[in-house]
Amino acid sequence: MVDNQIHTPVMLERTIELLAPALAKPGAVLVDATLGMAGHAEAFLQRFPELVLVGLDRDTDALAIAAERLAPFGDRVHLVHTVYDRFTEALEGLGIDEVSGILFDLGVSSLQLDRVERGFSYSKDAPLDMRMDATSELTAEKILAEYSENELRRIFWEYGEERLAPRYAQRIVERRATEPLVRSAQLVELITAATPVAVQRIGHPAKRVFQALRIEVNQELAVLARAIPAALDSLEVGGRIVVLAYQSLEDRIVKRALAAAAASKAPAGLPIELPEHRPEFRLLVRGAELASDAEKAENPRATPVRLRAAERLRRAA
Repeated sequence: MVDNQIHTPVMLERTIELLAPALAKPGAVLVDATLGMAGHAEAFLQRFPELVLVGLDRDTDALAIAAERLAPFGDRVHLVHTVYDRFTEALEGLGIDEVSGILFDLGVSSLQLDRVERGFSYSKDAPLDMRMDATSELTAEKILAEYSENELRRIFWEYGEERLAPRYAQRIVERRATEPLVRSAQLVELITAATPVAVQRIGHPAKRVFQALRIEVNQELAVLARAIPAALDSLEVGGRIVVLAYQSLEDRIVKRALAAAAASKAPAGLPIELPEHRPEFRLLVRGAELASDAEKAENPRATPVRLRAAERLRRAA
C-alpha cells in the first residue's frame, strides 16, 4: 500500500500553474524527470485528464512505489528506470519526439531521506551507501576507502563548499589506515572531532561533507549539466520546463542553462536583431522563485528550494 503522507510535493500548486498552459490540451506529454514517489506526477494526472506522463527515476524502490500509486491512470503512464541525463534515449524508446512539459525536482527524494538504511542522513547511523540507484557500484564507503587525500579534498571543496576540506580529508586518510569507515556515525564522529567548537555552533559540521559525498556517488552535477540541455531540446514550441533546485551548485547549472537558452543569438554590434537570432526560450519567473513562508512552515523540505522556469518560443531554423 502506498502511503501518500510520506511525501509532500514541494511548490506543487505553483508548478502546476506554470506548466498548465502547455499541458491543457489533448495529447500533451509531461516528463517528470525525477519521479520519486510520484507526488507531483499524481497531481498532474488528476488535474489534466488527457495528459500522458513519462516518469524517469534511477531509484528502483521509488519506481515500485510510483507504479503502485499511478496504477489507476493505466496506459497514460510510462515509467522508465534511467538517470535523467539519458532523457533523449528514454523518449526515443517510447517513440516520442517532442514533449509539452518537463519537471525536474532535484536533490535527494523523501524516500531516500526517510529510509535510514540508504545512508543519506548524517543524523542517523547507517551504512555509508548514498546511492540513488542501488544497482550502481560506487558508494560513499568506497570513496572514503579508495580516494586519495587530494581527491577527497577536491570533492569536499567543490561539491560541499567546505572550508575545512583539507583537514577533513587528512583525518579520513589517517583514520582509514587503522579502521575502515563503513557507518555514517563513524564519519560524523570523525568530522565533529576535527571541527572547531566555534564552527560547530554555526551548523552541523557533517552537513557539507555528506552533501559532497552524495553528489560524487551519484555524479549529480555532471548528470544535471547534460540533462538540462537535452530536456530543453525535446520541448515543442509552447512547451514549458520547471526546475526545483535545493542547493546553490544545482541552481547555478540550471540558471546558466536557461539564461543561455533565453538569450539572443545576434552578433555583438548588429543594429537589428534578425528573426533567426531571436531567443528560442523566454524565462517565466524573474530570478529564482522561493516557496512561501506558509509552505516552508508546513513542509520544511521546501525551505531551500529555488524554482526556475522557461517556455520555448520557437525552434532554430
